[in-house]
Amino acid sequence: MTPPHQPPTPQQQTPPAPAQNQAPPQPQQPPRPTAPAIPPANYPVDTPTITAYMPEAIESYPQESAPKQDNGYLSDPSAEYESNAPVSEPKPVGGRRRADVQQDAPSQVGNDQSASHRAARRAQAMASAAASSAIGGSAAPVENKPSGGSGPGDGTKKPRRYRVHHLRDMKNRGEKWAMLTAYDQYTAEIFDQSGIPVLLVGDSAANNVFGYETTLRVTVDELIPLARAVAGAVERALVVADLPFGSYQASPEQAFHTAVRFMKEAGVHAVKLEGGRNMVPMVEKLTQSGIPVMAHIGFTPQSEHSIGGYRVQGRGDQAAGLIDDAVALAEAGAFSVVLEMVPGDVAAEITKRVSIPTIGIGAGRDTDAQVLVWQDMAGLRSGTMPRFVKQYADLRGILTTAATTYAADVASGTFPTDEHTF
Repeated sequence: MTPPHQPPTPQQQTPPAPAQNQAPPQPQQPPRPTAPAIPPANYPVDTPTITAYMPEAIESYPQESAPKQDNGYLSDPSAEYESNAPVSEPKPVGGRRRADVQQDAPSQVGNDQSASHRAARRAQAMASAAASSAIGGSAAPVENKPSGGSGPGDGTKKPRRYRVHHLRDMKNRGEKWAMLTAYDQYTAEIFDQSGIPVLLVGDSAANNVFGYETTLRVTVDELIPLARAVAGAVERALVVADLPFGSYQASPEQAFHTAVRFMKEAGVHAVKLEGGRNMVPMVEKLTQSGIPVMAHIGFTPQSEHSIGGYRVQGRGDQAAGLIDDAVALAEAGAFSVVLEMVPGDVAAEITKRVSIPTIGIGAGRDTDAQVLVWQDMAGLRSGTMPRFVKQYADLRGILTTAATTYAADVASGTFPTDEHTF
């Protein structure tokens, strides 16, 4: 009798024979090495951190092509004064949104506003340095390079951004400078690029922008948008905003809160207020809070009703009181003082007595600086001008001619032509 079939034990099992055309098994590949895990932020890292502002940290970046500078923008981004590296091209005035862009192709418009001024200047300086190295030496200066100064320590070299201490330094060196009012983007750009170190967003906007008879009616909410436009348009100038009538006289705390609004909402660099020794508590409060203050004495337009209208201040017995006002404001921390419609000899004496710059408007030639309303200076405003105004252009005549010519061309059909048609 045949014994029943039993399955073979594991030791007795044999592997099946490979198929006839089956490829032999391949050896197993070793596992690929994986990238090391990134250590947490608090672990020390040996490799340099690479950012958009540090292209030299990238190993492949040609560091030898960028010459080292003693006080240049490449090696010292916080340097206060301009480097000797030339600028390739001046920034076009008011053309950053429309230049070379067809109006029916909005997708071609670049988002220039998202790039900061500092990043743009850094890239420009790097390009200039690379070009200079490529031709084997320092590049020749271009026409728009600021004049004066040959080294980092030269006192006459213009700063990248004017600060209050630069104005004191200019007074100590006997250098006079100009201040102009500005209320919009385009005039601010033009004056900034023309080298005006200080721009004032004055309460004179009441007369020159809003059409009010006096400065008393303009408000904080009306001035802040103008100040924001000016502060956002400049690269070098120090922007000062007037505190309007009724926004600071009540108390140092009121002055503080109004000034903070201008600093935070508009981005200005300093504020200006009118008044003499009675403004010392306000000036002290602001300066101790980190807000630079420009003082204003003499004829103060916000007080025109109490001082009897537009009259020269500081004559005769008033001279000593005006001098005491200037000294008290300087000791309270003001970084400069405007002297409006003050006799020239009194303004000269104040300029000698105080260590801060004096800014004259109708105060003679001996002050450290001068200020004018730009519409007066450029001849845009009509009518009788104050004695202290000098007109450097006839902007009203130029605009009148342009407007009448434009209207005539439209009426006659000579504008637009095929050249102005898509």
